[in-house]
Amino acid sequence: MVPTVSLEPTGHSCWDEPLSIAVRGLAPEQPVTLRTALRDEKGALFRAHARYRADSHGELDLARTPALGGSFSGLEPMGLLWAMEPDRPFWRLIKRDVQTPFVVELEVLDGHEPDGGRLLARAVHERHFMAPGVRRVPVREGRVRATLFLPPGTGPFPGIIDLFGVGGGLLEYRASLLAGKGFAVMALAYYKYDDLPKVIDILHLEYFEEAVTYLLSHPQVRTTTTGRASSMPERPPNACRRTGRRSPRLSATPKQDTTLNPLTSLGP
Repeated sequence: MVPTVSLEPTGHSCWDEPLSIAVRGLAPEQPVTLRTALRDEKGALFRAHARYRADSHGELDLARTPALGGSFSGLEPMGLLWAMEPDRPFWRLIKRDVQTPFVVELEVLDGHEPDGGRLLARAVHERHFMAPGVRRVPVREGRVRATLFLPPGTGPFPGIIDLFGVGGGLLEYRASLLAGKGFAVMALAYYKYDDLPKVIDILHLEYFEEAVTYLLSHPQVRTTTTGRASSMPERPPNACRRTGRRSPRLSATPKQDTTLNPLTSLGP
């Protein structure tokens, strides 16, 4: 029997979705090495491998069989994804274009040598960042520079403003994935993007108030349930709060940051 790789879901899945990996058609108790690889948007290679032994029926299910070593060991059904490491020192896996997937290659090699075994089977799987039906809407309203992700349907949906910490720019991967869970999520840039400030010596909090006002005024966003996913402290150093009475709409955001990170190995 020719060995085959079984991946569920078949063909493609979202980055934050569990992926079942199994191999069939092996010899009973056959030692094998499973190896994964992907290239990021700048061409850097990320790889992982793990050694396994098939059961008495010649089958291998990563949900039931522990890895014997390699990039990780023990029962780790998703280890071949979260354990991938770059071939460049200190390089991080970051998704810039959420409209395209990462393509993961999975190989099954005979024996326990990750670079020397005979290739037994191979599969390719796409890991997407936008679930079917999710809509991406660029936002350039007043001073606000952002991207709004809306779930399928007409809503209204609970709203989230997604902020990242140091680094600047506009990162969308967390917002795009959360939209697939039924949230209207606005990935908000606040420096080092478009015509926004290049540095953040002072944060003017009325900019964030303007972003909240925009999100709450959107017809597909609930005005009673709006939160914030953030990598920022509650009140950054040198933050400049607007004087005068604060808009009551700001009270719709939690007082404490709720950091939502559905990704593994991604982001600053």
